[in-house]
Amino acid sequence: MNVTNERSMKIITHSGNFHTDEVFACAVLSLLNDGNIEVIRSRDSEVWATGDYVVDVGGEYDSARGRFDHHQEGGAGVRPNGIPYSSFGLVWKEFGENLCGNREAARRIDEKMVQPIDAADCGIDSFILTGKNIFPYLFHHLVASFRPTWKEELNHSTTYDEGFARAFDIATEVLKREIITAQDYEEGARVAEDAYQKAEDKRVVIVDGQYPWEEVLNKHPEPIFVVKPDKTEPRWKVRTVRLHHESFKARKDFPKAWAGKNGEEFARVTGVPDAIFCHNSGTYIVVAGSKEGALALAKLAVDA
Repeated sequence: MNVTNERSMKIITHSGNFHTDEVFACAVLSLLNDGNIEVIRSRDSEVWATGDYVVDVGGEYDSARGRFDHHQEGGAGVRPNGIPYSSFGLVWKEFGENLCGNREAARRIDEKMVQPIDAADCGIDSFILTGKNIFPYLFHHLVASFRPTWKEELNHSTTYDEGFARAFDIATEVLKREIITAQDYEEGARVAEDAYQKAEDKRVVIVDGQYPWEEVLNKHPEPIFVVKPDKTEPRWKVRTVRLHHESFKARKDFPKAWAGKNGEEFARVTGVPDAIFCHNSGTYIVVAGSKEGALALAKLAVDA
């Protein structure tokens, strides 16, 4: 995990077991320095003193000196929403905007990734389980999967340092993609907002491309359906607008008689000649062969 062009920036974090916050904090610092870094895992205070950055260890938070720990008495601060900062959040607060190139993209990643990871590391629940006896697979499950199992430790077949290195590589790639996604979101969201503003009937919004519309339209009270082209096929879709952009419940479902219908049967039920398919839930998507066909289905559904 050492790329040397001139002098590598030295990142010190703790040895032994590893967690999601310091893995991602190190990934931020690696991207910030174009991968020209050396990561050393140690609990030796003399080693800490040699670091350009000291992350999740050392009992000190001083961003000006590159010290990003949160385990000291009193922690390292709490956000206005009550979520404390872990090492990932501290590093992101200092360097996120620089890395993303703009404040809004950094804010999106903070809300999407950084705060949930900080919350989990600090023992703060950030969601409510549904009671269906399942738990979502989170970043901390992914990172934990690279720790040696009891059997691997017993057989000495892998080490915590090796596991950290693998998790670090994946975290770096994930963070790269999330930065690109957040950067591109801003431009696409403006296109989606413009589509809403131009819609004659704001219950049905036509988005002529693969622009991120979910959050944009969710902020407005009128949109019920979105008409948009398919990503890979020469056809058009109608998507439901959800009660919340992260939920599955729609503001309005498609007619029950459409659910699970496809081909000629769907065209006959709807009266739209190029109607192709309706998801069997009736709450997700319908497909037509043309923009006009999709728009006709949306208008039928909105008035049903």
